Amino acid sequence: MILTVDIGNTNIVLGGWDGDRLRFVSRMPTDRTRMRDGYAIALRDTLELYHHTFADFDGAIVSSVVPQLLSVWRRALTYVLSDGKTQPISGKVLTVSPGVKTGLNIRIDNPAQLGSDMVCVSVAALAKYPTPSIVADLGTATKISALDRKGNMVGCAIMPGVMIGLEALSSRTAQLPQIDLDGDVRLIGTNTVDSMRSGIILGTASMIDGMADRFREELGQDLTVVATGGLSAEIVSHCRTKIIHDQDICLEGLRLIYEKNV
Repeated sequence: MILTVDIGNTNIVLGGWDGDRLRFVSRMPTDRTRMRDGYAIALRDTLELYHHTFADFDGAIVSSVVPQLLSVWRRALTYVLSDGKTQPISGKVLTVSPGVKTGLNIRIDNPAQLGSDMVCVSVAALAKYPTPSIVADLGTATKISALDRKGNMVGCAIMPGVMIGLEALSSRTAQLPQIDLDGDVRLIGTNTVDSMRSGIILGTASMIDGMADRFREELGQDLTVVATGGLSAEIVSHCRTKIIHDQDICLEGLRLIYEKNV
């Protein structure tokens, strides 16, 4: 089995792959203060929860948008996946970084600036869906990655994420409270909470619709639109654009990159 690790600003997502079958997915909060041993313990507990041990895994690959945690996780994985903790297998613990084989032709001004998460979703989108295509990743930030008709990664758009917008409303205003997004969504809210929920959820859905239209004008009318990320299921259900919801596309991109490098 292969362990894929996607380190985001808010959450770390783990995926256990048996060939091309995703056996489990688990999430934990991103903690920039936690060290190697702390993450090793958390990883052990997670694997036990899904009835696996370190011995079940032949290797791992990590993508991180939190630079200080990339080396921490690499050391943790190298340690726990070692044979008897004496024979390191660091060659089988890969990171998505410059020099790794992705098969992706990145056509932006400085390819080294492209976030590893956007590399992963683009690799998977290219393998799974017709081009041209875009992938909207609704995480801490909302990022839309674009592949042209030839499969080149040609750029992206980045904007504040759903939770950033919600936190900004409550922290930068005197009378708007902190709310959760659970519950019915009505366009015309008749109280503060419903009105905020309408603006955040339906406003984001409308933004995705509008951006998809603009990307379609730029890339082609047969554009494939994919969405992923923590709140994507809630948002996509309110979009008018035809969207493929692929929650695990980043983990799949990690698996594909691992296979290209071993």
